[in-house]
Amino acid sequence: MGRRSPNRADARGKGDLLFLGAVLLLAAYGVVCVYSASCYNAEVQYGDAFYFFKKQLVGFLLGLAAIAAIAFLDYTKLKRAGVPALILSLVLLALVFVPGLGKSNYGATRWIGIGSFTIQPSEIAKYGFVLFTAWYFAKDPARLRRFTGVLPVLGAGVSICVLIMLEPNMSVTMCVGAVMIGMIFLGGAEWKSLAAICIPVLFLVPVLILAEPYRLQRLSAFVDPWASPKEEGYQLIQSLYALGNGNLFGTGLFRSRQKYRFLPFSESDFILSVIAEETGFVGVFLLFLLIGFIVYRGFRIANACDDFYGYMLVSGITLAFAVQSALNALVVSGCIPPTGLPLPLVSAGNTSLVVTMAGMGLVYCVSRHNEGKKFIGYTK
Repeated sequence: MGRRSPNRADARGKGDLLFLGAVLLLAAYGVVCVYSASCYNAEVQYGDAFYFFKKQLVGFLLGLAAIAAIAFLDYTKLKRAGVPALILSLVLLALVFVPGLGKSNYGATRWIGIGSFTIQPSEIAKYGFVLFTAWYFAKDPARLRRFTGVLPVLGAGVSICVLIMLEPNMSVTMCVGAVMIGMIFLGGAEWKSLAAICIPVLFLVPVLILAEPYRLQRLSAFVDPWASPKEEGYQLIQSLYALGNGNLFGTGLFRSRQKYRFLPFSESDFILSVIAEETGFVGVFLLFLLIGFIVYRGFRIANACDDFYGYMLVSGITLAFAVQSALNALVVSGCIPPTGLPLPLVSAGNTSLVVTMAGMGLVYCVSRHNEGKKFIGYTK
Protein backbone atom coordinates (compact mmCIF):
# COMPACT_ATOMS: atom_id res chain seq x y z
CA MET A 1 0.00 0.00 0.00
CA GLY A 2 1.46 3.38 -0.91
CA ARG A 3 1.72 6.38 1.38
CA ARG A 4 1.89 10.04 0.52
CA SER A 5 3.24 13.06 2.26
CA PRO A 6 0.14 14.67 3.87
CA ASN A 7 1.38 18.14 2.94
CA ARG A 8 1.46 17.37 -0.78
CA ALA A 9 -1.65 15.18 -1.07
CA ASP A 10 -3.16 17.18 -3.90
CA ALA A 11 -0.02 17.60 -5.96
CA ARG A 12 -0.22 16.68 -9.63
CA GLY A 13 2.42 16.46 -12.29
CA LYS A 14 2.27 18.05 -15.70
CA GLY A 15 1.53 14.69 -17.23
CA ASP A 16 2.63 13.40 -20.61
CA LEU A 17 2.63 16.66 -22.57
CA LEU A 18 4.05 14.92 -25.65
CA PHE A 19 1.00 12.64 -25.71
CA LEU A 20 -1.38 15.56 -25.26
CA GLY A 21 0.38 17.64 -27.89
CA ALA A 22 0.26 14.79 -30.42
CA VAL A 23 -3.47 14.30 -29.82
CA LEU A 24 -4.22 18.00 -30.28
CA LEU A 25 -2.04 18.19 -33.38
CA LEU A 26 -3.82 15.22 -34.98
CA ALA A 27 -7.28 16.59 -34.15
CA ALA A 28 -6.38 20.06 -35.49
CA TYR A 29 -4.97 18.51 -38.66
CA GLY A 30 -8.25 16.60 -38.98
CA VAL A 31 -10.19 19.88 -39.06
CA VAL A 32 -8.07 21.06 -42.01
CA CYS A 33 -8.45 17.70 -43.79
CA VAL A 34 -12.21 17.72 -43.33
CA TYR A 35 -12.41 21.11 -45.02
CA SER A 36 -10.24 19.96 -47.91
CA ALA A 37 -12.19 16.72 -48.41
CA SER A 38 -15.66 18.23 -48.02
CA CYS A 39 -15.59 21.76 -49.45
CA TYR A 40 -16.95 20.81 -52.87
CA ASN A 41 -19.65 18.45 -51.56
CA ALA A 42 -20.66 21.00 -48.93
CA GLU A 43 -21.00 23.70 -51.57
CA VAL A 44 -23.15 21.46 -53.78
CA GLN A 45 -25.36 20.02 -51.01
CA TYR A 46 -25.65 22.95 -48.57
CA GLY A 47 -24.50 26.01 -50.52
CA ASP A 48 -21.72 26.52 -47.98
CA ALA A 49 -18.21 25.20 -48.65
CA PHE A 50 -17.42 25.53 -44.92
CA TYR A 51 -20.45 23.49 -43.72
CA PHE A 52 -18.55 20.38 -42.59
CA PHE A 53 -15.53 22.45 -41.57
CA LYS A 54 -17.59 24.52 -39.14
CA LYS A 55 -19.18 21.40 -37.63
CA GLN A 56 -15.76 19.79 -37.21
CA LEU A 57 -14.37 22.96 -35.66
CA VAL A 58 -17.22 23.01 -33.13
CA GLY A 59 -16.50 19.36 -32.32
CA PHE A 60 -12.80 20.18 -31.90
CA LEU A 61 -13.57 23.03 -29.48
CA LEU A 62 -15.96 20.81 -27.51
CA GLY A 63 -13.25 18.16 -27.41
CA LEU A 64 -10.78 20.72 -26.07
CA ALA A 65 -13.26 21.64 -23.34
CA ALA A 66 -13.71 17.95 -22.49
CA ILE A 67 -9.94 17.44 -22.22
CA ALA A 68 -9.58 20.54 -20.04
CA ALA A 69 -12.32 19.33 -17.69
CA ILE A 70 -11.22 15.69 -17.52
CA ALA A 71 -7.53 16.51 -17.01
CA PHE A 72 -8.28 17.72 -13.47
CA LEU A 73 -10.44 14.77 -12.41
CA ASP A 74 -9.45 12.07 -9.95
CA TYR A 75 -9.76 9.16 -12.37
CA THR A 76 -10.04 6.61 -9.56
CA LYS A 77 -13.51 7.98 -8.81
CA LEU A 78 -14.62 6.76 -12.23
CA LYS A 79 -14.65 3.23 -10.86
CA ARG A 80 -18.18 3.78 -9.65
CA ALA A 81 -19.17 4.75 -13.21
CA GLY A 82 -18.36 1.29 -14.63
CA VAL A 83 -21.82 -0.26 -14.41
CA PRO A 84 -23.74 2.99 -15.19
CA ALA A 85 -21.52 3.49 -18.27
CA LEU A 86 -22.41 0.02 -19.55
CA ILE A 87 -26.13 0.50 -18.87
CA LEU A 88 -26.10 3.92 -20.58
CA SER A 89 -24.32 2.42 -23.60
CA LEU A 90 -26.91 -0.36 -23.95
CA VAL A 91 -29.83 2.05 -23.51
CA LEU A 92 -28.48 4.48 -26.14
CA LEU A 93 -27.86 1.65 -28.58
CA ALA A 94 -31.41 0.38 -28.03
CA LEU A 95 -32.90 3.86 -28.54
CA VAL A 96 -31.57 3.81 -32.10
CA PHE A 97 -34.40 1.41 -32.96
CA VAL A 98 -37.15 3.57 -31.41
CA PRO A 99 -39.30 5.13 -34.17
CA GLY A 100 -38.91 8.89 -34.19
CA LEU A 101 -35.59 8.81 -32.35
CA GLY A 102 -33.52 6.58 -34.59
CA LYS A 103 -32.17 8.22 -37.74
CA SER A 104 -31.42 6.18 -40.87
CA ASN A 105 -29.00 6.91 -43.67
CA TYR A 106 -27.87 4.73 -46.58
CA GLY A 107 -29.83 1.76 -45.24
CA ALA A 108 -28.38 1.88 -41.72
CA THR A 109 -29.91 3.18 -38.49
CA ARG A 110 -26.95 4.29 -36.41
CA TRP A 111 -27.94 7.66 -34.96
CA ILE A 112 -30.26 9.16 -32.38
CA GLY A 113 -31.60 12.50 -33.50
CA ILE A 114 -33.71 15.30 -32.07
CA GLY A 115 -34.17 17.97 -34.70
CA SER A 116 -30.80 18.79 -36.22
CA PHE A 117 -28.91 17.37 -33.21
CA THR A 118 -27.67 13.79 -33.66
CA ILE A 119 -25.35 11.44 -31.78
CA GLN A 120 -23.92 8.06 -32.73
CA PRO A 121 -24.30 5.74 -29.70
CA SER A 122 -21.81 3.16 -30.98
CA GLU A 123 -18.99 5.69 -30.54
CA ILE A 124 -20.03 6.19 -26.91
CA ALA A 125 -20.54 2.46 -26.32
CA LYS A 126 -16.88 1.65 -27.12
CA TYR A 127 -15.67 3.73 -24.21
CA GLY A 128 -18.57 2.73 -21.98
CA PHE A 129 -17.44 -0.86 -22.41
CA VAL A 130 -13.85 0.11 -21.54
CA LEU A 131 -15.00 1.83 -18.33
CA PHE A 132 -17.01 -1.23 -17.32
CA THR A 133 -14.25 -3.72 -18.11
CA ALA A 134 -11.58 -1.70 -16.28
CA TRP A 135 -13.80 -1.47 -13.19
CA TYR A 136 -14.77 -5.14 -13.25
CA PHE A 137 -11.25 -6.55 -13.55
CA ALA A 138 -9.71 -4.01 -11.15
CA LYS A 139 -12.24 -4.96 -8.50
CA ASP A 140 -10.80 -8.48 -8.44
CA PRO A 141 -7.86 -9.12 -10.82
CA ALA A 142 -8.01 -12.83 -9.94
CA ARG A 143 -11.12 -13.05 -12.13
CA LEU A 144 -8.83 -13.01 -15.16
CA ARG A 145 -7.39 -16.37 -14.13
CA ARG A 146 -10.78 -18.08 -14.37
CA PHE A 147 -12.87 -18.42 -17.50
CA THR A 148 -16.03 -17.96 -15.41
CA GLY A 149 -14.57 -14.71 -14.10
CA VAL A 150 -14.28 -13.39 -17.66
CA LEU A 151 -17.87 -14.26 -18.60
CA PRO A 152 -19.48 -10.96 -17.41
CA VAL A 153 -17.11 -8.99 -19.65
CA LEU A 154 -17.88 -11.33 -22.55
CA GLY A 155 -21.59 -10.89 -21.89
CA ALA A 156 -21.28 -7.10 -21.87
CA GLY A 157 -19.15 -7.06 -25.01
CA VAL A 158 -21.38 -9.45 -26.93
CA SER A 159 -24.51 -7.49 -25.93
CA ILE A 160 -23.00 -4.28 -27.28
CA CYS A 161 -21.79 -6.05 -30.43
CA VAL A 162 -25.24 -7.53 -31.13
CA LEU A 163 -26.98 -4.16 -30.83
CA ILE A 164 -24.40 -2.48 -33.08
CA MET A 165 -24.61 -5.31 -35.61
CA LEU A 166 -28.38 -4.87 -35.83
CA GLU A 167 -27.98 -1.24 -36.97
CA PRO A 168 -26.15 -2.68 -39.04
CA ASN A 169 -22.55 -1.59 -38.41
CA MET A 170 -20.14 -4.47 -38.86
CA SER A 171 -17.02 -2.30 -38.65
CA VAL A 172 -17.69 -0.92 -35.17
CA THR A 173 -18.79 -4.41 -34.10
CA MET A 174 -15.35 -5.68 -35.13
CA CYS A 175 -13.72 -2.80 -33.27
CA VAL A 176 -15.59 -3.48 -30.01
CA GLY A 177 -14.91 -7.22 -30.34
CA ALA A 178 -11.19 -6.59 -30.83
CA VAL A 179 -11.09 -4.24 -27.82
CA MET A 180 -12.88 -6.86 -25.71
CA ILE A 181 -10.39 -9.60 -26.59
CA GLY A 182 -7.46 -7.16 -26.34
CA MET A 183 -8.38 -5.99 -22.83
CA ILE A 184 -8.79 -9.57 -21.63
CA PHE A 185 -5.34 -10.38 -23.06
CA LEU A 186 -3.66 -7.26 -21.64
CA GLY A 187 -5.25 -7.96 -18.28
CA GLY A 188 -3.32 -11.23 -18.12
CA ALA A 189 -5.97 -13.87 -18.83
CA GLU A 190 -4.92 -17.49 -19.20
CA TRP A 191 -4.21 -18.72 -22.73
CA LYS A 192 -6.92 -21.36 -22.35
CA SER A 193 -9.48 -18.64 -21.70
CA LEU A 194 -8.28 -16.63 -24.70
CA ALA A 195 -8.47 -19.70 -26.93
CA ALA A 196 -11.99 -20.45 -25.69
CA ILE A 197 -12.98 -16.91 -26.76
CA CYS A 198 -11.06 -16.52 -30.02
CA ILE A 199 -11.78 -19.87 -31.66
CA PRO A 200 -15.60 -19.47 -31.64
CA VAL A 201 -15.18 -15.88 -32.89
CA LEU A 202 -13.15 -17.10 -35.88
CA PHE A 203 -15.92 -19.53 -36.79
CA LEU A 204 -18.61 -16.89 -36.21
CA VAL A 205 -17.18 -14.32 -38.66
CA PRO A 206 -17.95 -16.28 -41.86
CA VAL A 207 -21.41 -17.11 -40.50
CA LEU A 208 -22.15 -13.41 -39.98
CA ILE A 209 -20.94 -12.63 -43.51
CA LEU A 210 -23.15 -15.30 -45.05
CA ALA A 211 -26.15 -14.28 -42.92
CA GLU A 212 -26.56 -10.93 -44.70
CA PRO A 213 -26.54 -10.63 -48.53
CA TYR A 214 -25.01 -7.12 -48.46
CA ARG A 215 -22.00 -8.42 -46.51
CA LEU A 216 -21.48 -11.17 -49.07
CA GLN A 217 -21.69 -8.58 -51.84
CA ARG A 218 -19.05 -6.45 -50.11
CA LEU A 219 -16.83 -9.48 -49.75
CA SER A 220 -17.20 -10.21 -53.47
CA ALA A 221 -16.38 -6.57 -54.26
CA PHE A 222 -13.29 -6.83 -52.08
CA VAL A 223 -12.08 -9.92 -53.92
CA ASP A 224 -12.73 -8.38 -57.34
CA PRO A 225 -13.99 -4.76 -57.25
CA TRP A 226 -13.88 -4.57 -61.06
CA ALA A 227 -16.62 -7.19 -61.26
CA SER A 228 -19.09 -4.47 -60.14
CA PRO A 229 -17.31 -1.16 -60.85
CA LYS A 230 -20.51 0.90 -60.66
CA GLU A 231 -22.03 -0.83 -57.64
CA GLU A 232 -20.35 -2.60 -54.68
CA GLY A 233 -16.86 -2.21 -56.10
CA TYR A 234 -17.21 1.51 -56.89
CA GLN A 235 -16.07 2.95 -53.58
CA LEU A 236 -12.97 0.78 -53.31
CA ILE A 237 -11.98 1.51 -56.91
CA GLN A 238 -12.28 5.27 -56.35
CA SER A 239 -10.26 4.96 -53.16
CA LEU A 240 -7.51 3.09 -55.00
CA TYR A 241 -7.52 5.79 -57.71
CA ALA A 242 -6.93 8.40 -55.00
CA LEU A 243 -4.12 6.40 -53.41
CA GLY A 244 -2.45 5.86 -56.78
CA ASN A 245 -2.80 9.49 -57.80
CA GLY A 246 -0.97 10.62 -54.66
CA ASN A 247 2.34 8.99 -55.63
CA LEU A 248 5.23 9.96 -53.35
CA PHE A 249 4.45 13.60 -52.42
CA GLY A 250 0.81 14.03 -53.48
CA THR A 251 -1.03 16.52 -55.64
CA GLY A 252 -0.89 19.23 -52.97
CA LEU A 253 -3.18 20.21 -50.10
CA PHE A 254 -6.73 21.08 -51.25
CA ARG A 255 -5.98 19.67 -54.75
CA SER A 256 -7.62 16.25 -54.61
CA ARG A 257 -9.60 15.22 -57.70
CA GLN A 258 -11.49 12.32 -56.14
CA LYS A 259 -13.26 14.60 -53.65
CA TYR A 260 -15.26 16.10 -56.51
CA ARG A 261 -18.06 13.60 -55.85
CA PHE A 262 -16.15 10.65 -57.28
CA LEU A 263 -15.32 9.17 -53.87
CA PRO A 264 -18.32 8.65 -51.53
CA PHE A 265 -17.85 9.68 -47.88
CA SER A 266 -14.65 11.52 -48.76
CA GLU A 267 -14.88 13.62 -45.58
CA SER A 268 -15.65 10.76 -43.20
CA ASP A 269 -14.92 7.05 -43.67
CA PHE A 270 -12.61 7.56 -46.68
CA ILE A 271 -10.89 10.79 -45.69
CA LEU A 272 -7.59 8.90 -45.63
CA SER A 273 -7.91 8.40 -49.40
CA VAL A 274 -8.09 12.16 -49.93
CA ILE A 275 -5.18 12.73 -47.55
CA ALA A 276 -3.14 10.15 -49.49
CA GLU A 277 -3.98 11.82 -52.79
CA GLU A 278 -3.07 15.29 -51.57
CA THR A 279 0.01 14.48 -49.48
CA GLY A 280 1.22 11.25 -51.06
CA PHE A 281 3.03 8.35 -49.43
CA VAL A 282 5.20 10.72 -47.39
CA GLY A 283 2.15 12.50 -45.95
CA VAL A 284 0.41 9.24 -45.02
CA PHE A 285 3.63 7.89 -43.50
CA LEU A 286 3.98 11.00 -41.32
CA LEU A 287 0.29 10.81 -40.37
CA PHE A 288 0.60 7.22 -39.16
CA LEU A 289 3.89 8.04 -37.50
CA LEU A 290 1.90 10.54 -35.42
CA ILE A 291 -0.88 8.00 -34.78
CA GLY A 292 1.72 5.38 -33.83
CA PHE A 293 3.36 7.88 -31.46
CA ILE A 294 0.01 8.46 -29.72
CA VAL A 295 -0.50 4.71 -29.36
CA TYR A 296 3.06 4.23 -28.05
CA ARG A 297 2.74 7.01 -25.48
CA GLY A 298 -0.69 5.70 -24.46
CA PHE A 299 0.60 2.23 -23.70
CA ARG A 300 3.64 3.79 -22.01
CA ILE A 301 1.28 5.69 -19.70
CA ALA A 302 -0.62 2.46 -19.02
CA ASN A 303 2.59 0.60 -18.20
CA ALA A 304 3.61 3.35 -15.76
CA CYS A 305 0.39 3.03 -13.75
CA ASP A 306 0.83 1.72 -10.23
CA ASP A 307 -2.81 0.64 -9.96
CA PHE A 308 -4.55 -2.01 -12.05
CA TYR A 309 -7.62 0.13 -12.74
CA GLY A 310 -5.56 2.91 -14.34
CA TYR A 311 -3.62 0.34 -16.36
CA MET A 312 -6.77 -1.30 -17.73
CA LEU A 313 -8.52 2.02 -18.37
CA VAL A 314 -5.66 3.55 -20.36
CA SER A 315 -4.94 0.27 -22.17
CA GLY A 316 -8.57 -0.01 -23.28
CA ILE A 317 -8.81 3.58 -24.54
CA THR A 318 -5.48 3.33 -26.37
CA LEU A 319 -6.41 -0.05 -27.83
CA ALA A 320 -9.74 1.28 -29.15
CA PHE A 321 -7.92 4.17 -30.87
CA ALA A 322 -5.26 1.85 -32.33
CA VAL A 323 -7.70 -0.79 -33.59
CA GLN A 324 -9.99 1.75 -35.24
CA SER A 325 -7.07 3.54 -36.92
CA ALA A 326 -5.71 0.25 -38.26
CA LEU A 327 -9.10 -0.96 -39.52
CA ASN A 328 -9.75 2.33 -41.33
CA ALA A 329 -6.37 2.15 -43.08
CA LEU A 330 -6.93 -1.48 -44.07
CA VAL A 331 -10.36 -0.67 -45.54
CA VAL A 332 -9.17 2.36 -47.49
CA SER A 333 -6.23 0.45 -48.97
CA GLY A 334 -8.38 -2.56 -49.93
CA CYS A 335 -6.71 -4.98 -47.50
CA ILE A 336 -10.05 -5.95 -45.91
CA PRO A 337 -13.64 -5.72 -47.23
CA PRO A 338 -15.00 -2.14 -47.30
CA THR A 339 -17.03 -1.08 -44.29
CA GLY A 340 -17.85 2.28 -42.72
CA LEU A 341 -15.45 3.26 -39.95
CA PRO A 342 -14.05 6.77 -39.34
CA LEU A 343 -10.38 7.52 -38.81
CA PRO A 344 -10.37 8.67 -35.17
CA LEU A 345 -9.61 12.36 -34.51
CA VAL A 346 -9.46 12.99 -38.27
CA SER A 347 -12.73 11.99 -40.00
CA ALA A 348 -15.80 14.22 -39.94
CA GLY A 349 -18.25 13.35 -37.18
CA ASN A 350 -18.71 15.27 -33.95
CA THR A 351 -19.69 12.31 -31.76
CA SER A 352 -16.55 10.40 -32.71
CA LEU A 353 -14.31 13.46 -32.38
CA VAL A 354 -15.62 14.68 -29.01
CA VAL A 355 -15.79 11.22 -27.43
CA THR A 356 -12.33 10.26 -28.68
CA MET A 357 -10.81 13.52 -27.45
CA ALA A 358 -12.51 13.00 -24.08
CA GLY A 359 -11.03 9.51 -23.93
CA MET A 360 -7.59 10.88 -24.72
CA GLY A 361 -8.13 13.51 -22.04
CA LEU A 362 -8.71 10.68 -19.57
CA VAL A 363 -5.43 9.05 -20.62
CA TYR A 364 -3.65 12.36 -20.04
CA CYS A 365 -5.42 12.67 -16.68
CA VAL A 366 -3.99 9.32 -15.60
CA SER A 367 -0.50 10.41 -16.68
CA ARG A 368 -0.82 13.54 -14.52
CA HIS A 369 -1.82 11.52 -11.48
CA ASN A 370 0.98 9.01 -11.95
CA GLU A 371 3.56 11.77 -12.32
CA GLY A 372 2.10 13.54 -9.31
CA LYS A 373 2.44 10.40 -7.18
CA LYS A 374 6.13 10.16 -8.05
CA PHE A 375 6.58 13.89 -7.35
CA ILE A 376 5.12 13.66 -3.86
CA GLY A 377 7.16 10.60 -2.92
CA TYR A 378 4.89 7.58 -3.29
CA THR A 379 6.44 4.44 -1.82
CA LYS A 380 5.38 0.89 -2.48
